[in-house]
Amino acid sequence: MSRTIDYYFSLMSPWAYIGHAPFMDIAKRHDVDVNFKPVFLGRVFAETGGLPLAQRHPVRQRYRMVELQRWREKRGLTFNLLPKHWPFEVNLADRMIIAIAVAGKDPDAFLRLAYAALWEQERDLGDPAVLQALADEAGLDGASIREIAQGSTAEAFYAINLENAVGGDVFGSPAYVLEGEVFWGQDRLDLLDDALASQRPPYRPDVHPRQSGR
Repeated sequence: MSRTIDYYFSLMSPWAYIGHAPFMDIAKRHDVDVNFKPVFLGRVFAETGGLPLAQRHPVRQRYRMVELQRWREKRGLTFNLLPKHWPFEVNLADRMIIAIAVAGKDPDAFLRLAYAALWEQERDLGDPAVLQALADEAGLDGASIREIAQGSTAEAFYAINLENAVGGDVFGSPAYVLEGEVFWGQDRLDLLDDALASQRPPYRPDVHPRQSGR
C-alpha cells in the first residue's frame, strides 16, 4: 500500500518554489502519493501566530533575503529575488491547482510552469488569463480548469485545506506531512527523505521529559 504525503503550500511562497522539484523527486523515488493541498498563507499565519513578511522585524526580512540567495545557489536556480508581480492576489492561482486535481489530473506540470513564470519570467500569476495560458502550456484544458477554479467546489476545498493545515500543526509553506508528522520548509527535505527510507514510525510532539526523580 502506497504511503501519502499531504503537501501544503502556496504559489506565493518562494520556498515552495525552491523545494518543489526536489520534493517531487523524493516522492517519485519512494513511490509515495502526493496530496496537493494549497492554502492561503495569510490565514495560516493569522491562525498560528505567524506574521506576514511586511510585518516582520527588519532583521528577519534581511536574513530571509540572504537565505534566498543561499538556496538559489544550492538548488542551482536562477530567479529574481523580488519579481515584478510579487506579491499578488494568490487565491485563484492556488485554486487552479485544486481544480486540476478535481479534474483528475496531476498538478505537477502546471506547478513547475507557474513557479517559473512568477520567479524566473516575471509573469503575473494574479492575471486569470496568464493562469489559463499556463494550464494550456501544461497540456490541460485551460478554460475548463479556470472555470472549476473560479467555482464553489474549488473555493470549498481551499477552505478545507486551511482547516486541515491548522488542525494538523502546519504553520507555513511548504509543509510536507507524512502520517501526521510535519516537515516544515524545503530545508527539511533531507529529513523527509530519511524518514521515507527508514520507514520509521512518525515522531509525535507529545513527548514529555523523564521525571528527574527529585
